[in-house]
Amino acid sequence: MTLEELIENFSYLTDWEDKYRYLIELGEGMEAFPESEKTDQNKVHGCQSQVWIIHQKRGDKFYFNATSDAIIVRGLEAVLVTLINGKTAQEIQALDLEGIFKKLGLEENLSPTRRNGFVSMIGRIRDVTKTPNL
Repeated sequence: MTLEELIENFSYLTDWEDKYRYLIELGEGMEAFPESEKTDQNKVHGCQSQVWIIHQKRGDKFYFNATSDAIIVRGLEAVLVTLINGKTAQEIQALDLEGIFKKLGLEENLSPTRRNGFVSMIGRIRDVTKTPNL
């Protein structure tokens, strides 16, 4: 799914309940996360929920997978992964992920603790993609 498709899909959803259901669907459609990867090294600290993110680098492109014990957070992860998978470090660093979430109408409906967790997830992704030779 592309950014444009995400924006279009979310534009049809006029209330938070519909967006919430769509986020849950996106989260349920994510690739299975290996239990063996639920380690402290892969855990994102600063999130209200338990969140883990892993990545692979193939050539110059990054591929992420994530999971959480909270279904809404898993949906937010699905949106993030959709936006960044298959992109180079430079492309990921250039993305205005916070701005995209606002454009999708997700920002205003997140509690302050979820928003902080979301910022922590973005921080982890930015750290991974700015580190050379991963």
